[in-house]
Amino acid sequence: MSKGMSKTTAVLGAGAIGSSVGADLTRAGLDVTIIDQWPAHIEAMKASGLRVIRKDGDFIVSVRALHLCDLASLNRDFDIVLLASKSNDARWLAELIKPYLREDGVLVGLQNGMNDDAIASIVGRGRTVGCVVELQAELFTPGQIQRNTTHEGTWFTVGELDGSSTPRIREIASIMGHVGRCDVTGNIYGAKWTKLIANIMTQAPFGLFGLRNYEAMALPGMHEISVKLGREALAVGTALGYRIEPVFGLRADEFSGSSDENLVKAMKTLMNHVGSGRTAPIHDHIKGRRSEMAFIPGLVSNKGRELGIPTPCNDAVVELDRQINRGELKMDPANFERLKAMVAA
Repeated sequence: MSKGMSKTTAVLGAGAIGSSVGADLTRAGLDVTIIDQWPAHIEAMKASGLRVIRKDGDFIVSVRALHLCDLASLNRDFDIVLLASKSNDARWLAELIKPYLREDGVLVGLQNGMNDDAIASIVGRGRTVGCVVELQAELFTPGQIQRNTTHEGTWFTVGELDGSSTPRIREIASIMGHVGRCDVTGNIYGAKWTKLIANIMTQAPFGLFGLRNYEAMALPGMHEISVKLGREALAVGTALGYRIEPVFGLRADEFSGSSDENLVKAMKTLMNHVGSGRTAPIHDHIKGRRSEMAFIPGLVSNKGRELGIPTPCNDAVVELDRQINRGELKMDPANFERLKAMVAA
């Protein structure tokens, strides 16, 4: 990668997460290009900059924003690509950006799910770095995002796929430090699966109800369903060889204890940081888009079937989400009763 502040960075996918990251990196003086497929959002940023609404202070930043089609005439390469799309779009966006990624550049997946191997199959393992993200934000108005986690409450960890400690991974951590706390891990697959478990315990079922996180968490019996979802995901991850790791900035001693205690600790820590927001699948369903749950509880269900591990709770969430995606069911708190009935059956 090229040296110092001359390093070129692309944020590919300017949803709520990508826009938050792009805004902070631009404010920090880095050479950042934000690229997205929503024309109105790009045009609003070009015309008036990107407005970020936060508890710790709003701001507007002038950003370099491009439509996807602008890439064809863009005469530049990138040292770092931060892929901040939904899992559904990981493969085709990796193919799209591949010609614009320097030979010694790196693509960092700022995504939920376990997409790194798919990305690596396209751009190469040597040009792929994994990342776990804890940043909650919402985007409904072009050119404007509501960031629900403060800078201090935002957390990342990055890691080489082979677990090695390299100068570039420390440099990427330093860059992401402009957005929130960023750690380095030698166990990126374990860290990403631990985050996957936390998402499965929270955003996966909450996305069926349309409620804010704290409202969904307060539903009678929700805690028990969440723990069952987490146990299934933990069992599948363990069978796949993933070693669970402290996430969200927790120390190892804070993450010690039984499996259930670890699952609940991760879930509660996540909820403490994002409790007032609405989880990502809710945004997708409101906007009429397909959610990425096929890549989160759907991954656990698929791998569970391959391994002979029953995953009835995850299967139920995936089926209800599928029905919402297909317009056969509306996102509604009544779906909690449907979920409990399916799990009981």
